[in-house]
Amino acid sequence: MRYLIAIALLLTTAPAMAQFWTHYVNERFGYELDVPPGYEGQGESENGDGQTFYLLKSEQVLAAWGGYFLENFEAEVTQRQRFASDENWAITYQASTPQWAVFSGQRDHRIFYQRMIPLCDGASYAAYRIEYNIRDLAEMDAVIDGLSRSFVSTDC
Repeated sequence: MRYLIAIALLLTTAPAMAQFWTHYVNERFGYELDVPPGYEGQGESENGDGQTFYLLKSEQVLAAWGGYFLENFEAEVTQRQRFASDENWAITYQASTPQWAVFSGQRDHRIFYQRMIPLCDGASYAAYRIEYNIRDLAEMDAVIDGLSRSFVSTDC
């Protein structure tokens, strides 16, 4: 009986918990993702490629954007990793498939996690990057899981 009550409580509280996440859709490139609670959007960029969100109390930054391939998805991921290294980030993790790529790094007390996906037109990609303090590392797994689950192309 306790298990049934626990399941019922989980099912009724899950929608309430989900309501605190907001949703961002980028019409220009055709991608979307959920934005964690408390992150304040700064408005769509002038060229419409994405938006930046801040969680000021924790010094966290979430950026989402789209872009066009110069060559292909794999080359774009490699170039983005190179840009991070050029900015003195030590790349600590990387993984990829033809459908997604992730990499993360650390510089001093800051960590970033970046995820990229190719979009359905075959000529463009979408990416999000979240940057946070190392002190927030333990709580960021749930945030990154939520971001990654919701990060999809909308034009397929």
